[in-house]
Amino acid sequence: MSTTLDNPPRDTRPAGAQPGRHKRARPGTWRHALRRDWQLYSLAILPLLFFAIFRYAPMLGNVIAFRKFEPGGNIFGERWVGLRYVKMFLDDPTFWNVFTNTLILGGLTLLFCFPLPIVLALLLNEVRNRRMKRFLQSVSYLPHFLSMVIVAAIVMQMLAIDGPINQLVKALGGQPTVFMQKPEWFRAIFVSSEVWQTVGWGTILYLAALTTIDQQLYEAARMDGAGRWRQIWHVTLPGIRPTAITLLILNIGTFMAVGFEKVLLLYNPLTYPTADVISTYLYRMGVESSNLSYAAAIGLFEALIGVVLISSANVISRRTVGTSLW
Repeated sequence: MSTTLDNPPRDTRPAGAQPGRHKRARPGTWRHALRRDWQLYSLAILPLLFFAIFRYAPMLGNVIAFRKFEPGGNIFGERWVGLRYVKMFLDDPTFWNVFTNTLILGGLTLLFCFPLPIVLALLLNEVRNRRMKRFLQSVSYLPHFLSMVIVAAIVMQMLAIDGPINQLVKALGGQPTVFMQKPEWFRAIFVSSEVWQTVGWGTILYLAALTTIDQQLYEAARMDGAGRWRQIWHVTLPGIRPTAITLLILNIGTFMAVGFEKVLLLYNPLTYPTADVISTYLYRMGVESSNLSYAAAIGLFEALIGVVLISSANVISRRTVGTSLW
């Protein structure tokens, strides 16, 4: 009788090959996932290059906030000056006025532009006629696709001294007002135009989240005698809460970055007391006045505040409602 000892298995490996040399990646590891889905991962190459070149590489330029930069010289500055520019903007009353305007405009934008898409999404969700629902969605989405220049032109034409708003004021017996030159009107103009332009587009994610809610929850609520308002409060709102919290954290992270383009197009020297924000102040200091080191110091300060805000919002959200970005 022959045994396995009499006929040992033949080694079919090539000469010089060593055991374990071509070991396959174990399932569950990143190498295994990369080999299995390399086509999908290859699609991320261009976005990663974009962020690396246009988002992360420019961060190296923040060093000029602590160095003396001269046009035509070293792109990283000529010599170290420490916290000189930080002390300059901290002692500048104009900066603190701009900082206050940024907080007020950012707070008003967050107060109105964050909850209104939720309200509009809930209202659209109650429309049963598909054609009417699609029409309302299209009308509300349209302003998002308009150029910021066009939006600013529409606002200025509507509020011109002989524009439709002043014509209506005259028809009601009032006196025309030069709205675009009144500092006290700028915040209302900016926030209302922001609501008109962004609220419709903001409903997309909420409408998508509404489709993921189990319909059996509504049936159970109806069996318990819940009306439409109670169904919205106890079923719909909890169902879209993770989406709402995530968007709230992202909005808080961009709290300081109030719409630069719209403010730049709408404001003028007469409205600086309420309209000038950090981004426009940086533009004037850095681009128009060529004081790039001073502008870089303010920009770095703004970025640090944004990091603190988004990190704090994330921690509070994770501890209170159990939803967070990371």
